[in-house]
Amino acid sequence: MSRVGKYPVIVPEGVKVVVEGNLVKASGKLGELSHTFDADHIAVEVNENKVVVTPKLENKHSRALWGTTRANINCIVKGVHDGFTKNLELVGVGYKARVEGSNKLVLSLGFSHDVPVEAPKGIKVSCPSATQITISGADKQLVGQFAAEIRKFRKPEPYKGKGVKYEGEYIRRKEGKKK
Repeated sequence: MSRVGKYPVIVPEGVKVVVEGNLVKASGKLGELSHTFDADHIAVEVNENKVVVTPKLENKHSRALWGTTRANINCIVKGVHDGFTKNLELVGVGYKARVEGSNKLVLSLGFSHDVPVEAPKGIKVSCPSATQITISGADKQLVGQFAAEIRKFRKPEPYKGKGVKYEGEYIRRKEGKKK
C-alpha cells in the first residue's frame, strides 16, 4: 500500500493555498487552480508553507481518498508554480505541424486535408520544429488530455512506426510479410 498521503505538500515561494470548505484553491504565477475533495472522509489544513492531508475515518475508502487527494493537491500546487509540459513527435514522410494564431494547431498527417485543432483555454502550444509539438499549461489533466487528443488523430503504427507519438515513447515493431 502506498504511503503518499503521509507526506505534506510543500508550498513553494509565490504560491498561495486557501482551503474553503471542501475546496482547495492554489494561485501562483501561472494562474489559479482548484480541487474539490470529499470533506466527509478527508481533512485538509494549511500550515505555514505546507498542506497537510489526513483521513477523518479509519476505513478503506478514506485511506484510498487520502493519497489521491494529496496527489491532486500536489498537482495543482506544482501546476501554478512550474506548470506541466508534454512533448509530441511526428514520425512519417510529410507529417508536420504548425501553429496559426495564438492557439490553433494545424497538422498534416497524410490525410487529403490538414487537421486544424483549437487548443483549450489555459493551454499553450508551440512547434520548435515541423515535427515536434510542445504542449504546456498549469492543469496537468488538461495538458495530458489535449496531448492524447492530438495523438488520437494518427496513432503510431507497429510496422513502420509512423504517427504521432510522445517524446521518448518506444513503439514495439512487428515483422512485415515474409516472401
